[in-house]
Amino acid sequence: MELLINTYMSEIIAVSTIALFMAMLPGADFIMVTRTSISKGRLPALYMSLGMALSVCIHASYSIAGLAVVIANSAWLFSAIKYLGAAYLIYLALQLLTSRDILEKGEDSASTHMSSFNALRAGFTCNILNPKTSIFFLSIFTQVVSIDTPLIMQASYGLIITLAHFIWYSGVTLLLSHPGILPYFNKHKQKIDKIAGFGLMIIAIKLALANYVYIN
Repeated sequence: MELLINTYMSEIIAVSTIALFMAMLPGADFIMVTRTSISKGRLPALYMSLGMALSVCIHASYSIAGLAVVIANSAWLFSAIKYLGAAYLIYLALQLLTSRDILEKGEDSASTHMSSFNALRAGFTCNILNPKTSIFFLSIFTQVVSIDTPLIMQASYGLIITLAHFIWYSGVTLLLSHPGILPYFNKHKQKIDKIAGFGLMIIAIKLALANYVYIN
């Protein structure tokens, strides 16, 4: 194993660096985790981060199996994922924009509770329906990773990318839900919901209108 690591060290560094920057790029996942951390609390946001990480694991698995190339070359399949993802983000955006749920600090209400399963599912769905993630993995496993790279190393790269996303979003969650910071955000929940809603709506529209170049 040590020999493999030394042999593919350049790939490991490249994949790790790209994975970190990919996780840190602002997008729908970041908006969802941020809003959930502030409005629903630390535990739901951590489960949402886990759901996103599980989705990344799925993306990595089909990319390693070569299915990413199939998806990218199938105009109808890629478009279907694109429009489903856009529709889901619009649905989430409308929920936030029409929400009138304003709670005073310390008030407990069932209307603001998000179960662990629902948070996990929301994070998974948000990420799995994002075609940009498919493009990201396609570029990683066709441009950065050599075709001769052993399967165990490719699986390790998938694990690195998955962990990078989970660690980043968990860090965002822990920061925003910190007791010293959270009270400030609690005072502006409604504004945060509206900003998050508009952000998701813009991302959804850009996603639906985007034209991707398919690989021949």
